[in-house]
This record gives sequence, C-alpha cells and structure tokens, in this order.
Amino acid sequence: MRNQISVLSVPIDTVTIDEAVDKVYHLSKEPGFHMVATANAEMVMMAQNDKELHEILTKADLVVPDGAGVLWAAEQKGEHFPERVAGYDLACRLCAASAKDSLPIYCLGAAPGVAEKAMAAMQKEFGSLPVVGIHDGYFKEADEEALIKEITESGAKLVLLALGVPKQEKWMYHKLQHLDGVVAMGVGGSFDVMAGMIPRAPKWMQEHRLEWLYRLFKQPSRLMRMMALPRFMWKVKTSK
Repeated sequence: MRNQISVLSVPIDTVTIDEAVDKVYHLSKEPGFHMVATANAEMVMMAQNDKELHEILTKADLVVPDGAGVLWAAEQKGEHFPERVAGYDLACRLCAASAKDSLPIYCLGAAPGVAEKAMAAMQKEFGSLPVVGIHDGYFKEADEEALIKEITESGAKLVLLALGVPKQEKWMYHKLQHLDGVVAMGVGGSFDVMAGMIPRAPKWMQEHRLEWLYRLFKQPSRLMRMMALPRFMWKVKTSK
C-alpha cells in the first residue's frame, strides 16, 4: 500500500530520497514498464488542465515531491512529506546506484552533447557508469521508430528523459510501454546542471525552499513559468 498525499488531486508519494532510490532499484528488477515523475507546483498546475498528464501521474509507479510548493501545499492540509526529493538529486543518486550495481542507463534529451558531458561528470564522481545509449532531444517524429528501437535493443534498465514537462512524461507513457523490467523517469533540465551548464542553488537556499528564486535569478526567461507558483498557492488556499 503506497502512502501518498493528494495535492490538487495529484497523488504524490511520501518518500525520502533514500526510499525513492530503493524503490526505483526494485522496480527495475520487476517485470513490466515503470514510470517515475518528479512533481513540483508547475507540473501540478499543468495537470489541472491537462487531463492526459493528470492520468499519467495517477498511473505512475512513483511520484516524488520535487519542489517547495508541494511541501507547502501538504502542510496547508496538516500533512507532511518527510522531505523534498528534488529530481536532480534523485537522478544523481540513481547514477550512483547505477555505477555501484551496473544498472544500464539510456539518456534521452537536452541539446546535442549535453547528456554526454552530464554522464562524464557523473562518471567522474561515482565511477564507471554503464551508459548504453545517448540521444539528444532534437529528434523529429520520423526519427522516433528508429529511436525507440535503439532504446529497446540497448538493454537499458533505467531511461532518463530530459524533454521537459509534459513532453517527457507523455513520451515515455506512449512510446516505452512495451519495455520490460525498465524504469523511465523525466529529469527536466538535470543534464544541463550535471554538465555544469547551469549552476545549482547554494545548499542554504535549497534547505530554505528558495531554489526557485535562485533559478529565476540565473534564468530570467523562466519568469512566465514561475507565474504558476502564485496561481498554485491561490488554488491550494481556495480549495481547502
């Protein structure tokens, strides 16, 4: 029985990052295809109007609380997530687990060359990584059949998709369901951070739930996306 908290009708698992890593590892050993999503306020707000995304999140095998907004939303109902499980941190921890236990990884997404740099950085930090394939996110619909075949034949047990929300969630849901004993997870801009192209917020800002502010300072172009946060807070308050 999964312990979850519903945030604006999106079920999110009450897990620590250690529990999330353990869950993904065990899912990779089980038959079938498994999906992991990292839910923040922006994703939850998208799911309010995107029925397909909402359905995918309700069917996912694991939805982690990624973002200060969802932690705050739970607290407004008198509930609590044990901690924030940032998608970037989870992706890094999964790379560490992959290096330790030889869990084959396929990386899909980001600009050409970025995922390669990201995996090189992870390998430098955690040791030899069994990366069985990399493809950037700039592919056309006509390329998808060959790409899916490549992922299928790669032997990957963990597929990390950096295609942005909600494209990465929809793509894994519609294109990878045939895979067996495989876990797919949307990682957003994590490859860019791993590759050193975008800096991570200082630890104290992460701990005080201010990472969103740091990212806005570093990437002013995110302003329109960040407008989802006040809308999210208002919807949480008015839905109580």
